[in-house]
This record gives sequence, structure tokens and C-alpha cells, in this order.
Amino acid sequence: MATECTGRDLLFQGPGRRTVRAAFDGGDITSDGGVLLLQEAEERAKIIEQFAHCFDDHRDPTRVEHTVRDLLAQRVYGIALGYEDLNDHDELRFDPLLATAVGKTDPKGLKRARARDRGASLATSSTLNRVELSRPDDAASHRYKRVVLREEFVDQVLLDVFVQSFGEPPEEVVLDFDATDDPLHGKQEGRFFHGYYGHYCYLPLYVFCGDHLLVARLRPSDIDGSAGTVDELERIVPALREQWPDVRIVVRGDSGFCREPIMAWCENHRVDYVFGLARNSRLVKRVSKALARAKRKHAATGRAARYFEELRYRTQKSWSRERRVVGKAEHLDKGSNPRFVVTSFTRSRIGPKKLYEDVYCARGDMENRIKEQQLFCFADRTSAQTMRANQVRLYFSSIAYTLLAALRRIGLRGTDLARAQCNTIRTKLLKIGAIVRVSVRKVWVSLSRACPYADIFRAAVANLRGPPHPVA
Repeated sequence: MATECTGRDLLFQGPGRRTVRAAFDGGDITSDGGVLLLQEAEERAKIIEQFAHCFDDHRDPTRVEHTVRDLLAQRVYGIALGYEDLNDHDELRFDPLLATAVGKTDPKGLKRARARDRGASLATSSTLNRVELSRPDDAASHRYKRVVLREEFVDQVLLDVFVQSFGEPPEEVVLDFDATDDPLHGKQEGRFFHGYYGHYCYLPLYVFCGDHLLVARLRPSDIDGSAGTVDELERIVPALREQWPDVRIVVRGDSGFCREPIMAWCENHRVDYVFGLARNSRLVKRVSKALARAKRKHAATGRAARYFEELRYRTQKSWSRERRVVGKAEHLDKGSNPRFVVTSFTRSRIGPKKLYEDVYCARGDMENRIKEQQLFCFADRTSAQTMRANQVRLYFSSIAYTLLAALRRIGLRGTDLARAQCNTIRTKLLKIGAIVRVSVRKVWVSLSRACPYADIFRAAVANLRGPPHPVA
């Protein structure tokens, strides 16, 4: 009797005497049923639509099958779903549900102009790659790379999405600045060895306000970590005040941003700041009595002990004026641990303990946002030859993060996943198996009945379709 298998079948051990045969022949089945949530988040926030306005399209309109928005949606949804490589789209382009989310009216690609493309509604990796590699100076005349990004417009989109997320003007916004390393393993333009990180890398600058991404700027690593901060402040602060004239703005960063030009700019433009201050012998001496008290308390209790000291301090050369410094005199099991911050806040507004523990230490949450951006939205996939192409990739990652953050902020409010990180949202709500059936009038999506987060999925849909809400 002939066996019912082929050389492409996969054989597994089953229960008892049974064997299990598997093959990739199920037809229109997707592992990304949750892309429907991304589509709903996009319908609510219009993030990709606004991003699309940042591109100039020099293609012949009569020969275009994939609009700029289609290309961007395909790429951004792919990143949000966990597909970090463009090569993945050579297979994803056959997914009718992804095509539906992108907005294709022919989800199975049966009406494509060329016979070889029929059956695949979405673009290939090579078509998507042209968007990354297009350059402004020759896009109008290039044979293939004719869709080009205007980078300055993306910065405005990130700001616009941030402002749009508020139902009412906030009383205060805190802008967190930080730099991180983006390791490089090739000969990319702008590649330098960074002594602190110990490898070749870029040194991107990030600015967040809560979970909102406002800036993702790719930079070479042969610069100070705070380079470009004043330029970003000169762009962001007036834009926010134009929308919210009465808003209080606070700038926060680690000791790498404790620089005279930054603090002086803030002081001259009514912007408060809290920055870490690198310790030195003069500062440690000023808190020596408090450190001794902390050491005695630690010896008596066996637990960490800390006290806070108020200082008026000025560097010997670099600072233009004396400023308020708060010192944390702490003693741990491993020994003395003094830390310092410099601020424009007066003591009458914020006491030293609250300033350090509640205001400054809260910047640690930004590290989680950078981790989401770098690790879970693949911001470190900067292997293109030029810095411009790698900056475009960083923008795609940024928009994918912004879309996921909107899904979390709007769709998941009031659920157990309201504070979940991007990878958790992806695993629990986006990677859902589904059978897809396309008819003349409808696209039927049968999601897995075994999904343990179906109730949260339903709640997310209801939230995304609900009335406007001040959810920032």
C-alpha cells in the first residue's frame, strides 16, 4: 500500500503507536492573527498614515501597485510582529491577512499585473529595500530607488503623535534624554570604536516622555554622549509650548548630560532640569559626615542606610554659576555609595529626598523603553553601508515602537497587559494562529479557540473602537 507522504513531510513521534506527519501545506493559515489589533491601532492613531507624508514618491503613478503607505505599513507591521529582516517578506507577501491589514483590496493578489506576482498581494524584500536606500539627490532620476524620505518630517510626526495622544493639555511633561550603544559588525559609514562600551558602534540619542518616543537620532560614536541635546531642545520645547502655552517642561538625564550649555539653555528658556552629577573628591568631602552616619547606621542595622545633603556647588572651570546639588550619602554591604544630582528646582518646590528618589530615579524607566526599541523593535539592525540608510531603518523601528505603544496605551488600558512590554504584547496578542478565508465580499478570520488571552484581545478591540479618551 502506498504511503501518503512526500519528501517534504516532517515525521514526529506521536502518542502510542501513532506517528505524526506534518507539512507546510495548510493553505491560508497565519501565525499573526493579532495583526488585526495593529490595524485597529493604526486606524485610531493614524501613525503610519502620518509617516507616509514624510516621503516623496517619484514613481510613475500608472505603474505603481504598492502605494507608499502600503510599503510602509507592510514594513512597520512586519517589525511589530517580530520580523526583523526584509528577507522575511519574500514569504510574508503571500499572507492574505497581513495584506488585509495593510489595506490591499485584493488580499490574495489574484489581480496583479504580472503573472509571476499573482498569488502574492504584498511587496518583495527588494522593493521594500529600495525605500531604505533611496537618496534625495538622485531619487527623481534613479531607475528603481524613487521613494525617498524627508528625515526632518519624521521628527515632526513623532511630536505630533505625542501631542495628539492627550485629550487635555498636561500640566507638566518630563523629557528623558539618554544615549546608548548600537554595536556594529561591519564597515558602516560613521563607525568608530567607543572606549566605554568596548566595541565599534553608533551612539544614538533617544528622547522619551513616559512611553512616548520623541527622538531617535543615529550618531557616530566619536562624540560626547550629550551632543545635539541643545539642538533637540530648541526644536521640541517651542513646538510643545505652541500647543500647550502653560505646560511645565522638565529635562532629565544622567551625568552624561550634565553640561554647561544644556543647563544654561534650560535656565534661559524657563525649562527645569535634573541631571546626574559625576562624583569627585570635592563633592564626596562635602557629604563625608553624612557618609559616616550612614556607615554607622549600616553597621548597627545590617541594612542599607542613606541620608541626603543639600549643597551649593560650582565646578572650578566649566560651570558659569553656582547651582543646587543634592547628595545621596549611602552605605551598602559593598561599601560607601555616594551619588549626586544637579537641578534647577528650588528646595521649596522639591525636597532633596523626593527630588532624588521620586524625580531623578524615575528616569530609570526610560531604560526599559530603550530596551523595547533596541531589542524588541530591532533598532540595532543597522547593517546598511550608509548612515542615512541606517537612520531610515531606525525610523521604521521607531514607528513600529510608536504603534505598539499606542496599542498598549489605548487598546490595553484597564487590562492585565496595560504595562506589558512590546515583546509580551507580541507573544500574547499578536502571534495568534488563524485560518483565513477570502470571499468576494468578506475576509473571514478564524482565530485559534485555544488562545488564552481572547478576553484581553476583545477588550483591546473595544477600547480601540471606543470614544476619544485622554490616555497619555
